[in-house]
Amino acid sequence: MSKLSVESYEKINAAIAKYPPEHKQSAVMAALAIAQDERGWLSSETLQEIADYLDMSPVAVYEVATFYAMYHLKPVGRYVLTVCTNLSCALQGANKTVAHLKKVLNIDLGETTEDGMFTLLAGECLGACGEGPVLLRNNKKMCGNMTPDAIDAMIAELRQAEKRETL
Repeated sequence: MSKLSVESYEKINAAIAKYPPEHKQSAVMAALAIAQDERGWLSSETLQEIADYLDMSPVAVYEVATFYAMYHLKPVGRYVLTVCTNLSCALQGANKTVAHLKKVLNIDLGETTEDGMFTLLAGECLGACGEGPVLLRNNKKMCGNMTPDAIDAMIAELRQAEKRETL
């Protein structure tokens, strides 16, 4: 696999610049997020590339990548939908949200749709308990009050956006 893009390295360098030079390894989480944004997931080659760039051992980078659920060590869909299944969201219908997504996408938790567009995950508390059930899209966009109608609208919007991009 090719190296990360110049743009990604510029972003990683900006993250490194936030720390004293002797602590550039502190930018590992940012570097992983930047690499994942570019590649969609973190292969062992990408983890090695980050380790080399930050002067870290590969196992130390791997430990960070496996500790946090936001990093994906296997290919995922273009849209990763993580539903909070913690108590507050569960009491507000998260189980129904998961069931509806499983039915609409025809996949189970941890799976990706055949077209590679969606991956469905269960997550721990996303910190928006007052808006439950909550869904996090691609670790970046929080979607609250995810009723079946809201889910259907979101899926339709994402599928439509995908069609526009492929034209």
